[in-house]
Formats: sequence, structure tokens, C-alpha cells
Amino acid sequence: MVRFQRQPPGTAITRTSTLLGMFVTVAAAVAIVEGMDVRAGALAAVGGALLLLGGHRANHGLGGPVDRMLTELFDRAWDACILAPIVWENFGTNPEIAIGALVALCASFLSSYVRARGAALGYSVEESHVTRGLRYAFVSAGLLFGWLAWTVWAAAIVSVLAAAVRTGQVAREERA
Repeated sequence: MVRFQRQPPGTAITRTSTLLGMFVTVAAAVAIVEGMDVRAGALAAVGGALLLLGGHRANHGLGGPVDRMLTELFDRAWDACILAPIVWENFGTNPEIAIGALVALCASFLSSYVRARGAALGYSVEESHVTRGLRYAFVSAGLLFGWLAWTVWAAAIVSVLAAAVRTGQVAREERA
């Protein structure tokens, strides 16, 4: 038996912005692989902005549990779609960019894992759109302006700090 539940107000806009953000992000990944970094940077920025909009709406009463789950899933997908092609394209020619992007990707996934695991264990681990926005901005600006040599490392530092802060939150709650 199929049961339909009434969705919270604004769910359609939230879900549309989130899905559209993901489609634009995939287009950015294709542009990176094709060597069109400026176009990729613009698309990554637009995709990131749409994902941030959808995530903000989902976490502030304008979306349901599915929307909150999608925003977390698509944040990981943004990292994979943007950072993995940067690693791929720069591995042989610019290893410092490739390694920075790989560190940013791994640290971002670690940060997300700590948050999800802490939440599953019943701890209140805060989700910040600021760290997500900073990662998106650093990498997008790096693609747009040719600054990847330092922006991927800045994104990596933001992700490592987020993982450390979240780990500290879980440890603090464990002691309390």
C-alpha cells in the first residue's frame, strides 16, 4: 500500500534547487575533464550556491527529512565531482594541485563521516554551511582564476579543521 504524506511547505523549491545544483555540478566536472577550467569554475560556483540554498532551506523548516539527507549526499557528490577530476587532470603535470585536491577530498569525507557517526551515536554534532561554502568558494575561485595551487590547499585546511572540530564535539559530549 502506498501512503502519501503531506510535504512541508517549500519542499518543491528546496528539492528543485538541490537537484539543479547537482546537475550543474556534473556539468562542471565534465568541463574540468575537457580542460575548460574557467567554465568549470563558474559552473562549480553556481552548483555550490544552489546546493547551499537547498541545504539552508532543508535545515530551516522548508524541507523534509529526505531533503536533509539529499543535501548531505549531494555535498559529498560535489566534492567527488569537482575534486576528483582536478586530481585526475593535474596528477602528472601539477602534483601539488593533485595532492591538495586529494587531501581536500579525503578530509571532507572524513569530516562528514565524523558528523554522521557522532549523530548516529546520539551526539549533537553541528553541521555548518560556512565550512561547506568556504570549500565551494575556494575551489570554484581556484578554477575561475587559475589559483588552484593554493585554493585546493585552503579547502583541505577547512575540511581538516572541520573534522577536528567535529571530533572534539563528540569527545566533549562523551565526557559530559
